[in-house]
Order: sequence, then C-alpha cells, then structure tokens
Amino acid sequence: MSVVLTNVIYLLISIGLTLGVGWALARSGRVFLLDVFGGNADLAEAVNRLLVVGFYLINLGFVTLTMQTSGSTADAGQGLRLLSVKIGEVLLVLGALHFANLVVFARLRSRAQARDLLTRQASALE
Repeated sequence: MSVVLTNVIYLLISIGLTLGVGWALARSGRVFLLDVFGGNADLAEAVNRLLVVGFYLINLGFVTLTMQTSGSTADAGQGLRLLSVKIGEVLLVLGALHFANLVVFARLRSRAQARDLLTRQASALE
C-alpha cells in the first residue's frame, strides 16, 4: 500500500469521524446550552457554533499534522498497521476533546445554577 493511498484513506476516515462527532456534539450541546443560558436561544446557538468550530479546527489541525509519517508502507499489512495507529490517535484526540467539552459545559452549568440561586435568594430577601 503506497503512502499516498494510506494518507488518502486516513484523511477520508478522519474527516468523516471529525464531522460525525462534531455534528453529535452540536446537536446534543444545543439543548444543554439553552438550559445554561436561561432559555436565550440566540446566545446558546452562538456559543454552540463557536465550540463546534473550535473542535473542528483543533481536530483537523491534528489530523493534518499527523499525516507525516516515519513508518514505511512496503506492503498492505504495513500500510494497514500504520493506518490503524493514525486512526487510533485521531479517536483518542476526539475522545479527549469530547471530555474537554463536557468539562466546559459542566462549568458553564454550575455557574449558571449558582447565579440563579443567588438571584432567587436576593428576590426572597426583598
């Protein structure tokens, strides 16, 4: 398997995975952010888009940087092994970015809940 063919397959799989995970994060994150921002749909959608764009940029940048390889692909077996390592790296980065998004969402939500609690307590005192 040639290096060019290995890289083409790598790009196709990596871009497909990135787009799929990004779409899932955007779809699920939309509802969560709507709750975090107290029903402000415009703000929730804007933040959601910004997070997804950042996700795409980081992951596609990683995919591009890891295209260069020091391994050889003298035969199909070596090409598949190299491809599996590269795809494994992409999957690990996708997983790490997913958990980073969850941490950001959790912090946003806890801040919003604390702000709502303070607002309710202030209203009760008046």
